Amino acid sequence: MRVSNLFTVVAVALPVFVTAVAISDTTSRSLSAFGKRDTVSTTLTDIENLVTCAACEALLIVLKVLAHTGNDPFVAVITDICIALGVEDADVCTGAIGLEGPILAHDLREMVIGTRTSELFCLTIFGLCPWPAIEAYAVSMSSKPATTRPAPSGQSPLQVVHISDIHVDLSYEEGASYDCTKNICCRPYTAADAPGNNSYPAGEFGEHTCDSPVTLEESLYAAVESLVPDRSFTIFTGDVVEGAVWLVTDTEVTNDLNDAYTRMKSLGQSYAVVGNHDTSPVNSFPPAAVDTTISSQWAYDTMSTEWSSWIGATAASEADSNFGSYSVLTAEGLRMISVNTNFWYKQNFWLYEETMERDPSSQLAWLASELEAAETAGERVWLMGHMPMGSSDAFHDQSQYFDQIIQRFDATISAIFFGHTHQDEFQLSYSTPAAPSAATANMVSYIAPALTPTSGNPTFRVYSVDPVTFAILDYTVYYANLSSPTYQTSPVWEKLYSVKEAYGSLLSPPITDAAAELTPAFWHNLTVLFENDDAVYQDWYARRGRDYSNATCIGDCKTASICGLRAAQSQYNCGVVTPGVNFKRDEADVASAHSDCEGSAIGLGGRRRRGACAAACGVAG
Repeated sequence: MRVSNLFTVVAVALPVFVTAVAISDTTSRSLSAFGKRDTVSTTLTDIENLVTCAACEALLIVLKVLAHTGNDPFVAVITDICIALGVEDADVCTGAIGLEGPILAHDLREMVIGTRTSELFCLTIFGLCPWPAIEAYAVSMSSKPATTRPAPSGQSPLQVVHISDIHVDLSYEEGASYDCTKNICCRPYTAADAPGNNSYPAGEFGEHTCDSPVTLEESLYAAVESLVPDRSFTIFTGDVVEGAVWLVTDTEVTNDLNDAYTRMKSLGQSYAVVGNHDTSPVNSFPPAAVDTTISSQWAYDTMSTEWSSWIGATAASEADSNFGSYSVLTAEGLRMISVNTNFWYKQNFWLYEETMERDPSSQLAWLASELEAAETAGERVWLMGHMPMGSSDAFHDQSQYFDQIIQRFDATISAIFFGHTHQDEFQLSYSTPAAPSAATANMVSYIAPALTPTSGNPTFRVYSVDPVTFAILDYTVYYANLSSPTYQTSPVWEKLYSVKEAYGSLLSPPITDAAAELTPAFWHNLTVLFENDDAVYQDWYARRGRDYSNATCIGDCKTASICGLRAAQSQYNCGVVTPGVNFKRDEADVASAHSDCEGSAIGLGGRRRRGACAAACGVAG
């Protein structure tokens, strides 16, 4: 998902309210005071002055009063402020705040101001509090046996396809304007945007300012069939639904999921995960312990039904009752574990309870038990999720708890697979995460680039896999070039690069043997090469952005980028909490860029915000 979240709009709007009202005022006086602000410029000055954690928590006290008047008054006030300030089109303000405002109001009613919860809330929305120290917590697991990763078998490899973040827009219209005021274009939002009425008509197969049309989705599946006919299976790491999240409803998301998974069945055997977009409102995944009438169970029902032909009735039933997470043994003898990482996502605002849970919906406990069973059975495991656990979007605490599990079962897990960032990336786990080295690197998270054109050229990956150890021996990225003169008539999917061809001969000693594993040490040594050879790094950075932009990353950008590759625990990813509201985030901070590109709904004004997100993600605006 892309763009700053709904609560950025709230962050812009709510200081209008707080500066108008003394904290001791009654609710009625607070509401009547709303219209007493001076000008927008004065309000924006007030926003600029909100640069401390204490100021944010004072703001939350007032917002708590407003939330206690009820969801409808809360939503009405914030919507009116959003519209008055012009931070988004009126329909976007109304739709997004109407969907997500009740979750925020719920948080404020439950929250005790001055606690760890309110600090994290201010950090996420306003960037006004630092990350608190991680709370000590030990995931319950048996002692680690003296086992190691198996050596490559040398047998003929399997081919496995990895697709992610397809973001298919069923309302995409060829000829609609690709230059609009919304987060995604290529829809007839107004008469001026409609086909035949604009100067920027969208092509048949998609535009950089728009999510994927069905034609592009079908082109992807045809390319997979043509280029990888002998694949063993496909993995999909989530996010079906498009980015016009101010318009989504349960019905639309259900239709999107049914439509996409029906088409995806043309790929044959596949395994999928729950993306943060794949519910309504976006990012809405209430844990089991939360007291609310709002539920995402309908989304789990839909996905588990669609997945049943791939994973069987037993695993589908588990996915339905276990918040989208399931475990299943493949025909090849690989244990596939799909986990809903949205319970560790800081923009899932259901998590901000009075006392935040260490293990929402017991997903960590479930994962540890599944891995223990696999270890006992002598099975190899692939672990799949949507959000990478080293991302700035991941809570530091849950990221560290998750890594406890990875460290315990590093000899059982062959590799981990994520999406969410839309970029072609990887992350490394270490037994010594504070002091990473080749000797202590012990797990790789493979983060796949996206199909959606909003963040680069449409792409997919193909892994070469050891059929016994299920280790990754190489991968190749294929792409369709948006800049090709024939793209809009017939996209050509071609090889962008393979890891071993691009980097294997550059390392010392070289790693070019087709049967050799891309070990965690290989990937760490590659990051060292990036540090020492800037030309190699810049080539990688272009590939990271799906070969769409000629942007470079130097200085602090490069340092933060490499730091992020070595940080499967999010506390070590060099992400910087910048004082001020989210739209002031440093766009050169690569480690934090995913938060800009993966927020929940809306940001600052249409095209300007879309360009900022593109810059943060290292692609053209």
